[in-house]
Amino acid sequence: MRTVQLNEQNKASLLQNLLKRSPNNYGQYEETVAKIIADVRERGDKAVFNYTRQFDKWDIGEDSVRVTQREIDEAFNSIEPEFVEVLKRAAANIEDFHRKQLRNSWIDTKPDGSILGQRILPIAVSGVYVPGGKAAYPSSLLMNVIPAKVAGVKKVILTTPAGADGKVNAGTLVAARIAGVDEIYKVGGAQAIAAMAFGTESIPKVDKITGPGNIFVALAKKACFGYVSIDSIAGPSEILVLADETANPRYVAADLLSQAEHDELASAILITTDAKLAKEVEAQIEVFLKDLSRAEIIEKSLTQYGYILLADSMDEAVDAANAIASEHLEILTKDPYAVMTKIQNAGAVFLGEYSSEPLGDYYAGPNHILPTNGTARFFSPLNVDDFMKKTSIISYSEDALRRAHKDIELFAEKEGLTAHANSIRVRFEERG
Repeated sequence: MRTVQLNEQNKASLLQNLLKRSPNNYGQYEETVAKIIADVRERGDKAVFNYTRQFDKWDIGEDSVRVTQREIDEAFNSIEPEFVEVLKRAAANIEDFHRKQLRNSWIDTKPDGSILGQRILPIAVSGVYVPGGKAAYPSSLLMNVIPAKVAGVKKVILTTPAGADGKVNAGTLVAARIAGVDEIYKVGGAQAIAAMAFGTESIPKVDKITGPGNIFVALAKKACFGYVSIDSIAGPSEILVLADETANPRYVAADLLSQAEHDELASAILITTDAKLAKEVEAQIEVFLKDLSRAEIIEKSLTQYGYILLADSMDEAVDAANAIASEHLEILTKDPYAVMTKIQNAGAVFLGEYSSEPLGDYYAGPNHILPTNGTARFFSPLNVDDFMKKTSIISYSEDALRRAHKDIELFAEKEGLTAHANSIRVRFEERG
């Protein structure tokens, strides 16, 4: 990790370096993704099966593309009962948190006979993508599916790649059943996103696609946006720790490494007001690396996107944190709640030394599908509203419109839309 004194020049350089990781900077793959999407849109199942045989190396067909109940039962039998119970407890926490986000439709009536309101309804079909193989994450499945089910989505389908043996990761299948997925298809990559966006003979078209994936999946979601809704174009994982002299350097080091192990593009940043803590954290990182299974990935991540920033004050540290707008932000200070009130931009905030980031990844309940690459300045975590659509309701009585019609006609005429004005005027042409 690089240790640098925080200043405006270093902050600007850091932000520029971090933004290199955005999927928007991988245009060299867009042509390949566009061809896959166009092929799936035109040929449906034939294209999907062809790409699956090519990339996933198993002989998929219309009779094997969908996961069967027998396969789900086998998955439950192959998973330790203790882990199944952990998944159930995590699912309960996630559901409880997201139920608090539900909002109701509303109607507002006025004495003049005007009625305004908003009707809130769930989307009909939601599609979730979950990576397969070594990158299978049952936790992400729970985080994507449960908010949709809480919102009232009637049908949730899942696409996830199978291995060369045609089998889906057992943890994924178990989590899917616990979360309430309705249909599971053994398809991955850009072809899976295209199948959900446009529908094929086997895979239904959805209204929204959520879930993480590699660069091809991310670019496919970007390309299909508009035909369907998506959650976001997610970038690599990131963590930022704000710490003062009271922080435990062993905890700080462990938390930084928890995100650096995701992949070589992950970012881990410590901003601290204490130079002694910075040195101790560096030393603890070296200790941990000797025993961690993904040490090689971590070292590459820290070399490219790992920083220790020394700030002259906590206010300066907070300003930098708000500029970075990290996906995960831990506050390990004497009074983390006071510092939190100054944070404007972060995907999720973790307060105190017993609120390590993996608590949010797996168990606490808030969603771990978070804005990355600085998008926490204007995006929010995945939530129940993402699976809702809102319809405005307008009803005016004759008296209510009479009071407003001249205003509306003038407004329309000033915009040069005379037919708009006429639509209002004809209702009062004989009555003034």
